[in-house]
Amino acid sequence: MLNKYLKKIYGQCIAGNAREESYYPVLLNLFEEFFKVKQIRNGNITQLPKGVEGGNPDFVVRRGKELLGYIEAKDFGKVDNLELVTESEQIERYKDNFENFILTNFVEFWLWRKSEKKWVKKVKIQQPNIISKIKTLTPVANEKDLLELLSEFVEFSIPERKSAKSLAIDLASRAKRMKAPLLEELNNNVETDVDKIYKAFQEYLMPDLSKENFADIYAQTIAYGLFIARLQYKGERKEFNRTLARDLIPKNLKILKQMFSFVSARNLTNNIDHIIDDIATVLAYCDIEKIKNDLHKEKGKDPIVHFYETFLIEYDPEKRKRMGEYYTPVQVTEYIINSINDLLKDEFDKKLGFASEGVTLLDFASGTCTFPAQAIIKAKEEIDQSSQPGNWHEIVKKHILENFYAFEIFMASWIIGHLKIALLLEDSGYKMENGDKFNLYLTNTLDFSKIEGQGGIFENVLKEEAEVAGKIKRNKKILVITGNPPYLANSSNIIQKGTEFYNVYESYKEIVRKEEKNIKPLSDDYIKFIAFA
Repeated sequence: MLNKYLKKIYGQCIAGNAREESYYPVLLNLFEEFFKVKQIRNGNITQLPKGVEGGNPDFVVRRGKELLGYIEAKDFGKVDNLELVTESEQIERYKDNFENFILTNFVEFWLWRKSEKKWVKKVKIQQPNIISKIKTLTPVANEKDLLELLSEFVEFSIPERKSAKSLAIDLASRAKRMKAPLLEELNNNVETDVDKIYKAFQEYLMPDLSKENFADIYAQTIAYGLFIARLQYKGERKEFNRTLARDLIPKNLKILKQMFSFVSARNLTNNIDHIIDDIATVLAYCDIEKIKNDLHKEKGKDPIVHFYETFLIEYDPEKRKRMGEYYTPVQVTEYIINSINDLLKDEFDKKLGFASEGVTLLDFASGTCTFPAQAIIKAKEEIDQSSQPGNWHEIVKKHILENFYAFEIFMASWIIGHLKIALLLEDSGYKMENGDKFNLYLTNTLDFSKIEGQGGIFENVLKEEAEVAGKIKRNKKILVITGNPPYLANSSNIIQKGTEFYNVYESYKEIVRKEEKNIKPLSDDYIKFIAFA
C-alpha cells in the first residue's frame, strides 16, 4: 500500500509543475485504502475549502458523523523539513484547537495530541530531496511506524469531558472557529440559508445587526443548540450527531428548532460543517449526567450563569464587555426579589407573595433569566412555608407558566434562560411536559412596531415570536417589572413617536431641559427601559 502511494507521489513530482494540491488525490487514496485495511466501513476523508487565510486545515477525517481529526499538508518541494513550520502561527493555532492532528509534507508525517501537548509520533518514509531534487525513488522506509501512526490517528477517541467548565471552554473554542467562515459565507454574494437567517434577524429583531455580530450569534446558537439537544438525547452516546439535533430540541423552542432544520438537514458548506461535527463529537463523548449535576442549582450559586460566563470568556472576552453581558450577582438578585416579595405581601395584600394568584411578573432584560428564576424559588419557599400549602405542580402550570414573562434580545442568552428555568423547575419537583413553555421571548423590549408581511419558514417563526411578545407589551397587565436593564450610552434604540411609551420617555427630557443643556445621557438604554416599565 505504501509502495504504491510513494510511486504515485513520485509520478506527480516528475510530471513537472506539481503543486501541493497535485498530491491531494494521492493522500486521499492512501486513507481510503487504509480504511479498507482497518475495516472502517464508514471512514471518510474530505478536502476542505481553503477559506480565509489559514482558516481551515486541508482535510477532515470522520468515522460516519464522528469527527476523528484533521490533516494539514505542505509541499515537500518547498517544506523538506516539517520542523520549519511547526511553530508558525497557523500550525500553533491548529495545535491549540485540534485534539488529533496530522502535519505532513506527503513523505513525512507528524501526529499531534492536544491532551498530551506534544507530537506523539514522527515518521519519515522517504527523504524529500531524493524525490524533488534528485528525481529518483528509493524503497519505503519506516513502513511499520507509519502504519502505526495512521492507526493511532483513525482509532482516536476524543477525551471525555467530565465537568461543565471544561465543556464550556471546548464549546467556545470551537464556536469561535466558526465565525470567520460564516463571515466569508455572508460576504460571498450568493444567497444561502445563513443569509436568509441574517436578514430575518435584521427585519424582526435587530435592524442594525452587523454581519460580524450575526456571525457571533449564529456560532454561539449552534453550540448551545447542540448542547440542548445532547441534554435531551437518551441513546448510545457515540451515535449522537448534528443530524439528530432538530428532533431533540424541545418543541417550545420553535426558533431554535427551525434554525436547526438548516443545520441538521441541509448540506452545509465544508467551511463550517466539520466544525459543527466537531462540536457534536465533543458533546457525544462528554459525561452528560455529571455535567447535568454540575448545572443544577446549589444554594448561593448559579451554575448556568457560570457556564455561560466561562463560555463567553473563552469565546471573546472583549466582546463580552462591549455587549454588556454581565450578570447581576445572585446575592443582589435575591435581595431585590425578596424585597419585592415583601412588598407584594405588605402593600398589595398578596399573602403568598410571588406565589399568589393574580401576580404577574416581567423581566424586561432577562439575560439568562436570573430574576424570574429567583422569583420562582421565592414562590416555592412561600408555598412550602404556608399553613395551607397548595399543589406546587398546579401552581407552576396554572400560575408561573401563565403569568411570569421575560424578554431577551440575544439568542444565546435566550437559550440559556430557557435551560435555566427548565432545570430549576425540575429541581423544584416539576418536570416540563409537552406543550409547557416558559414565557421567555426573543424580542427587543423597546420595539413596539407591528410586524407586516410574510416570509419564509424561519422568518415566520421569528415573526410569530415577535407578535406574541408585542401583544404582551401592548395589552398584558403586569404587576411586577424587574430585572437589570442594559447600560448603553450610545444607544441605537429609537422610541417610536406617537406612542404612550414615547410620551413617557420624552417627559423625562422635558424636566431635565429646564435646568440642563446636555440631555444626551437620557438616551442611555437604561433610561428607556425605565420609561418602558
